[in-house]
Amino acid sequence: MAKRSQRTKYRENYSVEQNVHALFPNRPWSPHDRDQESRDRRYVKNVRAMSPVQQQLMDAIDAQNVVLALGPAGTGKTYLAIAKAVEAMETGKVQRIVLSRPAVEAGESLGFLPGDLNEKLAPYLRPLYDALTERLGTKRLKALLADGAIEIAPVAYMRGRTLSECFVVIDEAQNCTYGQIKMLLTRLGWRSTMVLTGDPDQTDLLPGMSGLSEVARRLEPIAEIPVVRLSDGDIVRHPLVASMLTVL
Repeated sequence: MAKRSQRTKYRENYSVEQNVHALFPNRPWSPHDRDQESRDRRYVKNVRAMSPVQQQLMDAIDAQNVVLALGPAGTGKTYLAIAKAVEAMETGKVQRIVLSRPAVEAGESLGFLPGDLNEKLAPYLRPLYDALTERLGTKRLKALLADGAIEIAPVAYMRGRTLSECFVVIDEAQNCTYGQIKMLLTRLGWRSTMVLTGDPDQTDLLPGMSGLSEVARRLEPIAEIPVVRLSDGDIVRHPLVASMLTVL
């Protein structure tokens, strides 16, 4: 009993300051001292254009209601469009985000994938989830998906709808036929923005079936519908990607 009393007395007399030491004594602690990989990336990464054409695309999305972004893989078409969609929803310009892409097989068969229809489509929509997760964080994205503020659906689910007060991104539009793209463009409602992204030279459809190039050619003369054409010089992935695309 006496030993316990002595230990208690020792703890009471021992100053807290003696037992706590600053990790960095020369400067105060900051939240930025934490490992950056453990933080949500949207707090440490500001979206900005990496080339003049990317800046042209961002300006076009801000100014117009329909924008076509054409270019090879890695030029930031989808990412910039989704970043602008999140920005528009955060600032109250739109109420919802609708993302869509065609579920076109690229050498594999949907029937061989396990699960129901939604589970079979999930791998085709994964790039959209990845971009949204980077901008919003996993928890907030799940909440917005559950509330219906963000909707991700294949192109086939878009027929017959009117999308008002939405930011619509149609990804991989080179895998849509002319009729599908026409159907998608006519879904546009009031106070909405629609961005179509794709690479006409990398379609998974049979030759002559992709409608993206023809739609872009017909819409380009319309001043209110910018057609932004990115090139190999706008690629922001590994430098070898640009080199490979020039010879493949």
